Amino acid sequence: MNSRALSYVLAAGALVGLTALAFAVGRYPVSLSELFSVLVGKDVSPNVETVVLQVRGPRVLAALIVGAALAAAGTAYQGMFRNPLVSPDILGVSTGAALGAVLGIFLSLGVFFIQLFAFAGGLVAVGLVYFIGSRLRGHDPLLALVLTGVVIGTLLGSAIALLKYLADPYNQLPAITYWLLGSLAAITPRDLGSAAPLALLGLAPMLLLRWRMNLLALPDDEARALGVDTRRLRTLVVAAATLMTAAAVAVSGIIGWVGLLIPHAARLLVGPDFGRLLPLAMLLGAAFLLAVDTLCRTIATIEVPPGVLTALIGTPFFLWLFSVARRSW
Repeated sequence: MNSRALSYVLAAGALVGLTALAFAVGRYPVSLSELFSVLVGKDVSPNVETVVLQVRGPRVLAALIVGAALAAAGTAYQGMFRNPLVSPDILGVSTGAALGAVLGIFLSLGVFFIQLFAFAGGLVAVGLVYFIGSRLRGHDPLLALVLTGVVIGTLLGSAIALLKYLADPYNQLPAITYWLLGSLAAITPRDLGSAAPLALLGLAPMLLLRWRMNLLALPDDEARALGVDTRRLRTLVVAAATLMTAAAVAVSGIIGWVGLLIPHAARLLVGPDFGRLLPLAMLLGAAFLLAVDTLCRTIATIEVPPGVLTALIGTPFFLWLFSVARRSW
């Protein structure tokens, strides 16, 4: 077995082990035999069945979906922009989703409409960035998109700050702060039913066009000489990655570092080829966020927001990865 195949096997094995651990640990421990009995439909204690299927089940599945979606989006963005410091929120999708959710909380809407506003806000923000960036003539199109994303993200961040200032400090402001830090604690099966199809819809073009994604790492003139319409392909990739990111952020809040850190780790193991990189990045992203979420709910008596822990873990790990990564990548 070569090193690349071993990387896939180890990542899949780690994901399976972390999934079992996530179901087992917590304030109400569940043994592996009880977990197996629930999965195969055998009779178990009602408490165990409730914990596995209704409490931890949706949360574990949400961590897997959100982690894989953010890692896939980060992999696509880094390859498309030819920049190792790009993350899924580079075009303002996270800030737009945050503004939508904050607006929903400010208007005292229900959870469904808050998630709907967050999803729509992310899509609208990226649409605005892409519209403005594509109209800037005389500039490199990728650089124009990045700079426009930074500017629009700053503008949307100012709107978030204004809404936080105007929010009720006893009811609305804590909810806004909690959402902006990210959490998987309140995930329901309905949330999964809405996020999973959208994430799969965004993943499909990446899988189907994975061999062409490598050509986006070339200069546009060389890619067009090989018969690839770079503008159309770039638009499709932006739409797919944005859809995945917006679906993830809408149900989990803003959880950083996954889309920035995980593609680097996967690239270090299997190289920069997108066809090999994408599956491994999704496995590692799902495993990373699941491990972080398990730590968040078990490391202390009060649950720690995942966004805090991903930054604490991701910062030194990213610096180490960046120091050992190949310069040519």
